[in-house]
Amino acid sequence: MPQPTREQQELLREAAASAAKNAYAPYSGFHVGAALLFDDGSIVTGCNVENISYGLTICAERSAAVKALSESGATRKIVAVAITNLNDAASPPCGACRQVLAEFVTEDAVVYFADGKGGMTAVPFSQLLPHSFADWKSDARR
Repeated sequence: MPQPTREQQELLREAAASAAKNAYAPYSGFHVGAALLFDDGSIVTGCNVENISYGLTICAERSAAVKALSESGATRKIVAVAITNLNDAASPPCGACRQVLAEFVTEDAVVYFADGKGGMTAVPFSQLLPHSFADWKSDARR
């Protein structure tokens, strides 16, 4: 699939911002939303869900990925991800989210995230997580 159009990028950003409104963040106050664009044109969103232990907190990106899989299985591939928050802070995906997303992204997937200055940064997923575990999967799992 070609890179997302400007219209798709804006839809992703809006979907992520809308999802951030549903975040459960009573401890950090950091409300994050993520939107995943799949190769079939569908968009799935997720938000962060905190836990008082912090370690059990689920990030927005993983929330969206799990939601997408639980709804449709693993037949689709992610072509773009948008991440935003209601705190106007930079919000690239964390390492755990990068590794989970690596299972399901296309080779040319792009990630858009809030830059902390009121705009968005676009980065190819391959630059966010070079040499992911997915790069080393056995041929039997591909």
